[in-house]
Amino acid sequence: FRFKDSLAEDLRRADLVISHAGAGSCLETLEKRKPLIVVINEKLMNNHQLELAKQLHKDGHVLCCNCSTLVETLQSMDLSTLKPFPPGQPEKFALFLDKVVGFQ
Repeated sequence: FRFKDSLAEDLRRADLVISHAGAGSCLETLEKRKPLIVVINEKLMNNHQLELAKQLHKDGHVLCCNCSTLVETLQSMDLSTLKPFPPGQPEKFALFLDKVVGFQ
């Protein structure tokens, strides 16, 4: 998509998501428990997407490839090896902030 206000309905209906490795795209897909292949844009400078994709792949949550290896990844993928992404725990972050700013 060039631009779409929301991908929520598309994600709900998807059996597989292929996306760039932007944090928002990855997290939204993983929170919906959809299998995800992240395609790295190797032309980005200071490529934070690469770091995120590698970590999510290392942790077993996504499959990772680049444009030239996407077809191979699709042909050889085993989605049963993917691990569910754990839900967020905002209460832990709130407790951490309380400690940092001295509310505890």
